[in-house]
Amino acid sequence: MTAAEATPNLDFPEEATHNDRAFLGHPKGLGYLGLVEACERFSYYSMQTLLTLYMVKYLLVPGRQESVLGLEWLSTHVFPGLQGQPLASQIFGAYTALVYLTPILGGILADLVLGRRAALIAGGVIMSIGHFLMAFESAFLLALVSLVIGVGLFKGNIASQVGELYRPEDSRRAMAFQIFYIFINVSVIAAPLISGTLGEKVGWHWGFGSAGVVMVIGLVIYLYARPWLPAATRKTRSAEPRARFRKGDGPRLLAVLLLVPIMGVSLLTNQQIFNAYLIWADQQFQLSFMGTTLPTSWMITVDAALSFSMLVAVAAFWAFISRRTGRELDDLGKMVLGCAFIIAGGGCLYMAAATQGTGKIGLFWPVLFHLVNSIGFAHLLPVSLALFTRLAPGALNASIVGIYYLAFFGANLAVGKIGSLFETMAATQFWLLHMASATAALVGFGLFKLFFARRLMGTS
Repeated sequence: MTAAEATPNLDFPEEATHNDRAFLGHPKGLGYLGLVEACERFSYYSMQTLLTLYMVKYLLVPGRQESVLGLEWLSTHVFPGLQGQPLASQIFGAYTALVYLTPILGGILADLVLGRRAALIAGGVIMSIGHFLMAFESAFLLALVSLVIGVGLFKGNIASQVGELYRPEDSRRAMAFQIFYIFINVSVIAAPLISGTLGEKVGWHWGFGSAGVVMVIGLVIYLYARPWLPAATRKTRSAEPRARFRKGDGPRLLAVLLLVPIMGVSLLTNQQIFNAYLIWADQQFQLSFMGTTLPTSWMITVDAALSFSMLVAVAAFWAFISRRTGRELDDLGKMVLGCAFIIAGGGCLYMAAATQGTGKIGLFWPVLFHLVNSIGFAHLLPVSLALFTRLAPGALNASIVGIYYLAFFGANLAVGKIGSLFETMAATQFWLLHMASATAALVGFGLFKLFFARRLMGTS
């Protein structure tokens, strides 16, 4: 499942609000912000889908890799001794990990120096430059740095503007974020179909270039939409006293910090989809249809479509159970159940490897993996940030999203490291390792629920 977008608790200044209902009963600005975010997510997931395939199949081979500025230093001092697929995996892990870290810094910069609007525009420009730099093999690492910086400036500064379109008491706000999320999911589904096909079938630079073009379109839309968007603001020093830690906050903070690595371990199988899994699919899956070999990147579209469908289906399922029984599984219970589905999803990949024989792997087990794994993450991701927010001390409410995303940061670093074992480890063992990680997360969440939940949150 593609990583869900979490939205922090936000302040909603009334002066930035109006009663516009021009877009599906919502402010016109919501439609524009949704389009802008869709363009940014299209460019990001295009990059994430193509990156490892591009490095393994094209860039990191003798005769080309020598031209990449800084690569020799990187492979000597940061990832010593690694070449080919293991090096590609580690670069992927570092890139995707930093993408989850820099939005924290981007938010701080926007609040204290630039303001959200200027930070977002700067992020869009830098991301566009990064995508276009991918056309030059020598500038590959510079392109990745540009993309990391651009995402950091852009990502956290657009969701906050959605909330500011509404007054605090406006009941439309919750639906607004659902509409906003639909824009994201549509773009995630479309990105592998368009950029992936261009990259694999026409030329890698065409795929990356399409991501850059779409990002520029998003930036133009944002500039055009200025009259319908909240005014640019910077945080000012508040006259109110700063929140202070209260009695009992220490154990709650410790619990949050304990949950971060457990959450990170639970994410490993999912985050590996864009890394070693795609290389395995490219090498071993039967992707031909009527004599035509389909792009490997289309497996990401399968995953994204099932992810969105299962989010809706799981939410509807628990709403039905709640109506029928008056009870619903609590957050930690859902996360434990989600890990069980993730283990089962890893089992599908184990079965695919174990039953392969001498030919290619059919798509039954891989598609079943995406379905089962998506059910697991539909139980895990939507409730995890809510759990962190409920558990965090009041003095840290503003920082909880940054703390939460440390799990994604660590998970992606681990995915890069584990993915580097792909070439030297049997596929059955490789996916058993991921099943073990999900099992460890299940045990971790279960123990937390058993020993800490009742005392800290008043739940059983």
